[in-house]
Formats: sequence, C-alpha cells, structure tokens
Amino acid sequence: MFVNIRESLEEAAYRGIEEETGLTDIYLEQLYTWGDPERDPRMRIISVSYMALVHIHKIHLSKGKRTTQVSLYPVEELLAEETEIAFDHKKMIACARERIKNKTEYTDVAFAFLPEEFTLPQLQRIYEILLGKELYKANFRKKVKDLVEETEHYTTGVSHRPSQYYRRKGNGEEVGKNEQMESISESGNR
Repeated sequence: MFVNIRESLEEAAYRGIEEETGLTDIYLEQLYTWGDPERDPRMRIISVSYMALVHIHKIHLSKGKRTTQVSLYPVEELLAEETEIAFDHKKMIACARERIKNKTEYTDVAFAFLPEEFTLPQLQRIYEILLGKELYKANFRKKVKDLVEETEHYTTGVSHRPSQYYRRKGNGEEVGKNEQMESISESGNR
C-alpha cells in the first residue's frame, strides 16, 4: 500500500485496511518501520507497519478493492518455518505477535477480543493465547478479580454447570501499567 501525496501514514493504513478487508472503525497502532535496503528485490522500499485489533464478530471475510481472495490464518501457521510469505512480512507478523504479547503484560488489551459479557474461562483463554502459555486457573482469577465485575447472567444450554458472565470494570479505557496486569503472566503453567 503506497501513501498518497496528501494523506498521513495513519490515513493510508486505514484506507489500506478498508480496501483490503472492508473493515472500518477499528483500533490501529503503528508497529515498526522497516528499511533494510534488500527487503524488496525490485526497488528500495521503506514500510511502516501497523497492528490492528479487531473483534472476531466484526470480521466478515469479503474481498476488498485490491484483493482477489481473503482468508484468515493462525499466526503460528504463518510464522512456521515452512510457510513462505512475501519479502520480510514474516518478520512483521512476528513483531506484531511479540508486541501484542508484551501489551498483554501491562495493559488490559485482552478485553478487546471479548464480547461485552464473558465468562472467566473465556477471559483466561484469551490471556493464554496472547501470552503463548497456559495459566493456573486460581492464580489467574485472583489477579483479574479487580478488573472484572459479575453480571446477573449465566451460560445456558451447556453440558456442565452454568458459568457466570462477567464484564470489564470501569469505563472501558486501557487500565495501563499496574501490578495486577504485570503479574498475570506469572500465574505459571497448569
């Protein structure tokens, strides 16, 4: 995606996402600038990568203006040694994966991947995916107790005891750095 002469980098990123995926009104943050002279054998190209966080319910796979095919792939599959991706795009994906992992340590970014009401096992699973490791259930719940509040709702139609739904405490802004978020990954393996 090239930047038009009268648009900012961020405007170009939003335009590119909309053209490629049809998505609008999403969280976007600048990730990294890539400038290795040999990264594109065709010519000297400098790229500024962005990372978007999109709730799964917003994703409706459809071709954008400049695409012929749209698919979702697991990150681990894209980062696998045998997977070939153009230019240095695998490095870009790995960088984004590491950024989201690190952000999970000191922000409440995990809540971006959940509906308004969720169960604690759902929240824990999101943290485990983002951190790339399993967490002890009891320790995890202790560490997130001040970040969530109970609702009056419970799961229905399940073969096990119904789980209570929770919601994020506060006004939905990032919590920022605090001891609870820093120590969630220290909950250890199961």
